[in-house]
Amino acid sequence: MSKLYLVGGAVRDRLLHLPVNERDWVVVGSTPDELLSQGYQQVGKDFPVFLHPKTKEEYALARTERKSGQGYTGFICDFDKTITLEQDLIRRDLTINAIAEDLEGKLHDPYHGIDDLHQKILRHISPAFREDPLRVLRVARFAARFHHLGFTIADETMDLMREIVASGEMEALTAERVWRETEKALSTQDPQIYFLTLKHCNALPILFPNLILTPPILAALQQIVHLTNEKEVRFAVLCAKFESSELVKLLCNKIKAPNSYCQTAIMAQKFIQTVINIKQLSAKEILNLLNAIDVWRNPHHLQQLILISQAYYCQKKGDYFPQGDYLNQAYQIAKSINVQLIISQGFTGKDISSQLQKSRIEALLRYI
Repeated sequence: MSKLYLVGGAVRDRLLHLPVNERDWVVVGSTPDELLSQGYQQVGKDFPVFLHPKTKEEYALARTERKSGQGYTGFICDFDKTITLEQDLIRRDLTINAIAEDLEGKLHDPYHGIDDLHQKILRHISPAFREDPLRVLRVARFAARFHHLGFTIADETMDLMREIVASGEMEALTAERVWRETEKALSTQDPQIYFLTLKHCNALPILFPNLILTPPILAALQQIVHLTNEKEVRFAVLCAKFESSELVKLLCNKIKAPNSYCQTAIMAQKFIQTVINIKQLSAKEILNLLNAIDVWRNPHHLQQLILISQAYYCQKKGDYFPQGDYLNQAYQIAKSINVQLIISQGFTGKDISSQLQKSRIEALLRYI
């Protein structure tokens, strides 16, 4: 007789009184054929994961894993129906992620994850933790996600993370997996903790070359969280103080950041100081900035750039950023110049663009 258990994040987050966004299940004492006969749809390739015929929630057969090679893919899975819940849970990363709940609502906590929830500790379950380099990133992400609740990483877990880094296993991680964890970390309330954790376990220079976590960068990362949920903008804050846009491109290529992230980060690196010093610029220089960020076709670029600059300029949440209002007003003034009026005055071809620029500069001169 098979048994079903709700596991992982759904149980953890409910115990932390956080919203539960998705539910994962473990099936103990069953086989793929039995689940298929009940209408489940198999989706896992390396090990059997099934979608429930009605809810479409994921149901995985209880399994064990044995290290067989390098990286996070080098494992042999065994999903024999004799495998117990405890055997399945022990292969997980952290104690707080190894709590299960049966259909009667009874909690099963063989590795004392509830104690660690109460003590607000991120602790590995077993020495097998060091076999999977992806866990370094996952722990860093959980540290960022739960930092506002007071969670810290157990010393012995940080020691194992350093061991993984020293072993060279981090090199086996694909750029896609690194980016996936990083993007999730950018969604948290404290993304700076993700990068600080990677620094403390010596993984930062391997995964994010040329990224130096200076106090202004860390402070700006904390600030931008209060200003926007947009992950492209948060990532751009991280890159805004790079010495050159080429270094930004190198990092984006290494971690395979999407184009929208890369373009926003390069824009930030090039123009953040220009925005902060905007009141010292001439009318022509202001127009050059607006043209350079292609604000006429992409007005959102201007708002992104203002937020990134504000994160660096303002010391604390709620500080006023006068440059933002000044630049927005300059944009509205330049935008108000009517190109149809210029055409009606007899300008043609390239002369239209030249006159448009001239008229915009004249309008900005009157403003500043």
